[in-house]
Amino acid sequence: MGFVRVRGAREHNLRGVDVEFPRDELVVVTGVSGSGKSSLAFGTVYAEAQRRYLESVSPYARRLLNQVGAPKVDEITGLPPAVALGQQRAVPGSRSSVGTVTTLSNLLRMLYSRAGDHPPGAPRVDSDAFSPNTPAGACPECQGQGLLHRVTEDSLVPDPSLSIRDRAIAAWPGAWLGKNFRDILATLGYDVDRPWSQLSQQDRDWILFTDEQPVVTVHPEREVGRIQRPYQGRYQSAERYVLHTFATSKSLPIRQRMRRFLRTSPCPVCQGRRLRPSSLAVAYAGLSIADMAALPLRDLGTVLRERPPTEGPAATIVPDLLARIDLLVELGLGYLSVDRATPTLSAGELQRLRLATQLRSGLFGVVYVLDEPSAGLHPADTEPLLTLLARLQATGNSLLLVEHDLQVIRTAAWLIDVGPGAGAHGGEVLYSGPVDGLAAVEGSATARFLFGSQSVVDAPHRKPSRWLELSGVDRHNLRDLTVAFPLGVFTAVTGVSGSGKSTLVSQVLADVVAASLRSDTDEVAEAEDDDSLEESVDASVGVTAAGVEQLDRLVRVDQRPIGRTPRSNLATYTGLFDAVRKVFAGTPLAKERGYTAGRFSFNVAGGRCETCQGEGFVAVELLFLPGTYQPCPTCHGARYNAETLEVTYRDRTIADVLDLTVDDAAEFLADVPAAARSLRVLRDVGLGYLHLGQPATELSGGEAQRIKLAAELQRGRRGRTLYLLDEPTTGLHPADVEVLTRQLHGLVDQGHTVIVVEHDLAVIAGADWVLDLGPGGGSDGGRIVAAGPPAEVAAAPGSRTAPYLTAALARR
Repeated sequence: MGFVRVRGAREHNLRGVDVEFPRDELVVVTGVSGSGKSSLAFGTVYAEAQRRYLESVSPYARRLLNQVGAPKVDEITGLPPAVALGQQRAVPGSRSSVGTVTTLSNLLRMLYSRAGDHPPGAPRVDSDAFSPNTPAGACPECQGQGLLHRVTEDSLVPDPSLSIRDRAIAAWPGAWLGKNFRDILATLGYDVDRPWSQLSQQDRDWILFTDEQPVVTVHPEREVGRIQRPYQGRYQSAERYVLHTFATSKSLPIRQRMRRFLRTSPCPVCQGRRLRPSSLAVAYAGLSIADMAALPLRDLGTVLRERPPTEGPAATIVPDLLARIDLLVELGLGYLSVDRATPTLSAGELQRLRLATQLRSGLFGVVYVLDEPSAGLHPADTEPLLTLLARLQATGNSLLLVEHDLQVIRTAAWLIDVGPGAGAHGGEVLYSGPVDGLAAVEGSATARFLFGSQSVVDAPHRKPSRWLELSGVDRHNLRDLTVAFPLGVFTAVTGVSGSGKSTLVSQVLADVVAASLRSDTDEVAEAEDDDSLEESVDASVGVTAAGVEQLDRLVRVDQRPIGRTPRSNLATYTGLFDAVRKVFAGTPLAKERGYTAGRFSFNVAGGRCETCQGEGFVAVELLFLPGTYQPCPTCHGARYNAETLEVTYRDRTIADVLDLTVDDAAEFLADVPAAARSLRVLRDVGLGYLHLGQPATELSGGEAQRIKLAAELQRGRRGRTLYLLDEPTTGLHPADVEVLTRQLHGLVDQGHTVIVVEHDLAVIAGADWVLDLGPGGGSDGGRIVAAGPPAEVAAAPGSRTAPYLTAALARR
């Protein structure tokens, strides 16, 4: 058995690490969040493997490849080629699907093109004609989307009892532009003071939907204290305004507002099937390609087996299709369909799809570096994942996993534990060897959970007394569901992948409560920035709710990034940087020079370094080589100009403060109340190791979610709040889960309600109430299998969560 030997690894917080691990085995790297696991596995091992491969590629070709850079390491020996599979939380666009990720779409298109039954007299069409993503195949009406996004009179005018002057047309802006449209209509002779419902249908249709854009001379009404002269105004219908604004605006809040006035419906030409009629007319086994792609994978396999081909192209294509489908079914993904849009998949589902594709690739002799492959998986789904990993290893490959799941760790042949803490307190290899040997390592946070009790928080069991009930829930695989959520307690919603958990909590429940509390809803989650409106449909439509009046606020927290550029960081997101800038603006030198707080922002001209415009680094373009980044030659990475850096507070510049960790900053700014509160909450959720200026793009999903939660916790509590969290423990070590869960139970102790979509058994076992959805995924899910305290759910027949929950309760 050969070994990969790493010597002197210094990437990020690694402290000259020396470690070795066997090839052709399943090796797990674990440790608390921020300890240096990914720096070792991805930043060092994978980066070095990629660097060696690129040495064999021509310089011109290299510039076309995405390089991670040469790692800071003295030597790595025995290293085979490597393939990295990260979690890729940023999913592709709405046109990406299960079929495109797994290549099943290509095979289906080829099958219909070469072996499909074409209508009599119709010419055979090329495989491109069976793709909704090509001009040859896309429905001309909806451009292959299958959906049309339109406005209606009801969506544009929600209250027809209002007049145009009273803003009956809700889609128009409330500022000058909206007044301009109203003044133009008055000039054109329309009665803007008459209730909308009393206008003729002809007038209403012209006002809302006309394509005309008449230009008229407007004489605005005189207002006291303002001089308003006539001007030339161009009219624009409400429909044109909404569609144009949504398509062109760069502002996410404005796009989100425009979405409220759009109504999504299946395309009337293709009936939502996305293809041209000539393509839909071709059949195989009596089904069009759209019908075939809409079948769950397990049913698709059954259909293909019912008509086994004996000759021709189908005899080659169908066996390959079945082999790929069977693998996905074996991984527990049989409920997915080929046309399922990728943005609707969970991170765990997407990762398993990519893993299955790798297994079909037939590679051997490589190191697969995987980032938490069990993230977002129910324990029942983890078992088929482990089977797949074993098959990858059996074909002659090595597996290096960054992992926190104890179920996966126990199956490893070799374990590397990094720690003991996070950030500057980590970066050391505490143990490297067979799993059992970790039990003797003192100071290992992993050992405590792997070999001891898994009790996370010993919170007192609370009995529900108030309820929020939803009925008529009909969305995705939830069919006419009635469900009751207890208020004032900690509730865990669980179930296998695809059972409907996120649909129920993050879409239906969230939309119902938000609709009732529209005037006081805090969106902690980032607004979605994609072009797909399929998931933006109001999930509260048709749902009857009882008990929402017992809530005052809604807070949604998810794992989307807190920012999309390096300019966004922990300090700016939480608002504590505002307090820091005010402190520097209050120093004697800053007052003498007239510097305001704005001078200490790296995002605006004045105090920032203009060479790098506050980035701290500059791009360097190299001929025939990929571009690279280096510290700014003027500020050397400090982000500010020399004059700004002359201002100090307690002998530190503003750049020095940004480089502090949360732990160090908490001591340095202890007497600055506005900053101290934020820093204390960040430490409470286990983020003391992060640097204040750490770019948002470098944060994991778990870190982003905890920062969002900290930003909420530092606010003053207002009323009875419902907190909704979607898998908050994803990517967290059990020790970090313990810290986070304690904070969530603290919210409940203060009278609030916490509902989490969760797979972590320790969290579920410590909840007051459990809702288990299932029993399976897709069409086999969408039902409440069990509801009650953890002990009752653990005894529920037919629950796939029950046996695992029983074991977790025993370990407590």
